[in-house]
Amino acid sequence: MKVVVIFEGRDTAGKGGAIKRIVEKTNPRVIRSVALGTPTDRERTQWYFQRYVAQLPAGGEMVLFDRSWYNRAGVERVMGFCTDEEYQEFMRSCPPFERMLQQSGIVLIKYWLSVSDEEQERRFRKRLKDPAKRWKLSPIDLEARARWVDYAEAKDEMFAYTDTKDSPWWVVEADDKRTARLNLIAHLLEQIPHGEVEYEPVTLPPRQQRAYVRPPEDTQTYVPERYRVD
Repeated sequence: MKVVVIFEGRDTAGKGGAIKRIVEKTNPRVIRSVALGTPTDRERTQWYFQRYVAQLPAGGEMVLFDRSWYNRAGVERVMGFCTDEEYQEFMRSCPPFERMLQQSGIVLIKYWLSVSDEEQERRFRKRLKDPAKRWKLSPIDLEARARWVDYAEAKDEMFAYTDTKDSPWWVVEADDKRTARLNLIAHLLEQIPHGEVEYEPVTLPPRQQRAYVRPPEDTQTYVPERYRVD
């Protein structure tokens, strides 16, 4: 099978965390996440979907998009990074594009992680206080907070065009991260026919036995042991 899963939602909704929980227990050669950065000058002159098409899965693979081609309907629309003509063209071409993917044999699943205003505010303030999470507050994120209503209207219009019978948006209530992840993963498993994987019993071979002496420790450069297990 070839599977594409799209994760969209407001900042702090938990998209990255949900993706992390999926990939941390799976084979990275089979299931991989994609989070594309700002397009280059060359990519801006390409067909809009082109750089996303390059990330699509081959047989036996699953790709998880942490944000996707729907950037055009969200951040690019609200922040003025695309023209009205480019936006309208995206809205017209997105449903046929997704049907084309599905007709080629790709299973396409789209999730919108929904977070309340109060919970988003709490998470933003937590990021301000936590040095390990402060990097998540980019200038675009801060501007998005200032344009909350604009983003809400953009999301509603995006759903009006792209929440179709063949390619629906699945909304995940995400105020509680743990239950949101469990609900999303359980639903994702239901969308993909699967069964128990049978494995042949594995027996560890005996370790090779041969005379060997490690080189002296003073011939190697070690990382200082600042921390020890007592």
